[in-house]
Amino acid sequence: MSKKLNLDIQTILDTEFNIDFKGYSAKDVDAFLDLVMEDYETYQTISEHQNDKIAELERTNASLRAKLIELDAKVRSYEENNTNNVSNVDILKRLSRLEQEVFNKR
Repeated sequence: MSKKLNLDIQTILDTEFNIDFKGYSAKDVDAFLDLVMEDYETYQTISEHQNDKIAELERTNASLRAKLIELDAKVRSYEENNTNNVSNVDILKRLSRLEQEVFNKR
């Protein structure tokens, strides 16, 4: 959306119309209003584009959060299993040593 806007706040405030015998020049007012309408169309297009982008980023963010939660659960599960495996191996080693002590004494 790199379309240049025709108006800014100061331009709108500083705009003066030529005065005809019936009031402001209809041509000048119409030309000015055409510029205002173009800018509103541009703003509307930019706004719609930004809203679409926000919605897309929110969907991506939600998806990534779900993946993060899933991976975090997998990591915790892996760490718990790994800790249990180490503990089980230690227990088996101790049992083996105890058995050797008990059976060697017989």
